[in-house]
Amino acid sequence: MKGSDEMKESMTRKDFLKSTLALGGLIATSRLPALADNPAIFPKRGRFERLSINKVHINAGATEPFSVLHISDTHLTEAYPQEDEKKQKLKEVRTQTFGGRQEEALRDSIAWAKDNTDYLLHTGDLIDWISQANLDLVKKYYGDAMFGSIGNHEYSHNMWLDKGPDNPSANLAKTRELLSQYYPFNVSFASQVVNGVRFISLDEVHARVTPEQVEQFKAEAKKGQPIVLITHVPFYTDFIFGTNAKYWNYGTKFRGWPDTKGEYKIQKEDPVTRDFIAYLKSEPLLKGILAGHLHITVQDRFSPTAMEYVVGGNYGFVGQEVSFT
Repeated sequence: MKGSDEMKESMTRKDFLKSTLALGGLIATSRLPALADNPAIFPKRGRFERLSINKVHINAGATEPFSVLHISDTHLTEAYPQEDEKKQKLKEVRTQTFGGRQEEALRDSIAWAKDNTDYLLHTGDLIDWISQANLDLVKKYYGDAMFGSIGNHEYSHNMWLDKGPDNPSANLAKTRELLSQYYPFNVSFASQVVNGVRFISLDEVHARVTPEQVEQFKAEAKKGQPIVLITHVPFYTDFIFGTNAKYWNYGTKFRGWPDTKGEYKIQKEDPVTRDFIAYLKSEPLLKGILAGHLHITVQDRFSPTAMEYVVGGNYGFVGQEVSFT
């Protein structure tokens, strides 16, 4: 009799779509809610005029071609009236920061994905901070048919306002336990095969990976399928880091690589993370990395076999369609 892993590996695409709920696989677009944009906004133009969808292709060796809409950084900023004063202040300030149309952007993205792609994945910061209203929006739009990665903003109840010991950013296990009630995949490490391509989701929002995650990744790699890595924070290259630095220093012109600092410095100096990145660069099964976090769309070669694709902020109606062959 085949073991459970072998049974999953041998599923047909039809079987996979039927079982995505149980397995926590990529979001099959057939399971997404039926949403539509407002036709009055662009009455004489095509649908989804507000969306900006970048197009990329990964030759991963798929058994059948398929496509994925990759979005990130929606930054939902809701709070119920009965939630505490800090969350009310965050709702006011952060809604202004992200324009107040994040939920519209998410609805348009979901509707576009249903019409144009096979799957949808979200690489973190779906919510801007933890509130009950934000968590309920996760369930509203994705239910139990979601796959992707968790972002740094999923790890805070009262980011910027609550710096004390009750801030769950300092307690990953506690926060992951809460998030697991709303995000139907293992937020630390998850793996799923679609048409012969193994998607691995890795939580490294503090720019570090753990020895346990490294061992889990290597165990999945031993299964022999081509791999696409899904993260929130990119594994920086000089170009991606430099482009990000330029974006967050408004009005500057590109004059060369800035000094390594912040997350890139951590990735270079944390021994486990540094060694894992070196391993990834030498792993021929790695065919691509999909990430977010930077709020800009940028790509660069990560290794001889893999490009890294960072998608801009979904709050700004941005996404990227990734076609796989």
